[in-house]
Amino acid sequence: MDFNIIECVLLAIVTFIFAIDQFSLTEIVYRPIIACPIIGLILGDVNMGLIIGGTYELMMIGNMPVGGAQPPNVIIAGVAGCILAIKANMEVNAALGTAVIFSIFGQYVVTLVFTFMAGLMSKADKAAAEANPKGIAQVNYISMVILGTLFAVISILCYVGGTAMADTLQQIATDYSWFTAGLTAAGGMMKFVGFAILMKIMMASDLWGFLLAGFASAIILSYIPTGFAFNAEAGSVAASGTMSGVALLLLAFIGICIAIYDFMINIKIKENAGSNAGGMSDGI
Repeated sequence: MDFNIIECVLLAIVTFIFAIDQFSLTEIVYRPIIACPIIGLILGDVNMGLIIGGTYELMMIGNMPVGGAQPPNVIIAGVAGCILAIKANMEVNAALGTAVIFSIFGQYVVTLVFTFMAGLMSKADKAAAEANPKGIAQVNYISMVILGTLFAVISILCYVGGTAMADTLQQIATDYSWFTAGLTAAGGMMKFVGFAILMKIMMASDLWGFLLAGFASAIILSYIPTGFAFNAEAGSVAASGTMSGVALLLLAFIGICIAIYDFMINIKIKENAGSNAGGMSDGI
């Protein structure tokens, strides 16, 4: 059992902060793409934290809380996924597939806290009627502390359970490989499902051309060689590398430039729409 009290305490602290952040602070830091590398740093494997965070962000990028409706919780899933991958040495996709189960549990915890806090809203209403902002803030602080504490306790349980059952989980993965293969397949599939959900929500009919152009450009650029090597025995020259990794960065940069340009054009159109001010430049 590779238990480290410092890791456990630090994990509880950052999880407490992430739990509050998802509703009350920046509403950005709690996202897996940021939170998981921090958890990975605490657990001693930043690289694995980046992999888990980036992959799980794709899985949940289209799931956002709307009012009282809560999606599967990304914080608990991120903590569980990092612990399973780093401490229990599970394969990444299998850890992500298992983390989805924990995300549902986190969803229930948030719903439970919201249900409990609904009973305290009368105190906030009373404070508002009395023009007492401190009373309103107090109710919000109670909610933050309850939610943060519950998430911190869950993170400690995940850490203790993950480290204590590391060998058992490895044995289960060996004895029931069909089950692990199912989790791996589910984890590998979910990132595409998550991105598809986001596209369904955000994709407008006039943007499909940019999407398809991006995919086509990525395929073309990935086959451009970065160097050549001469094979003396065969007497031929072959490509020694391709732009597969660099191509994605180039396309991301181009996409950002197009998005900024489109945003600025739309802002200018809205500014001129109601001004009724023509000029020589627009031919009016």
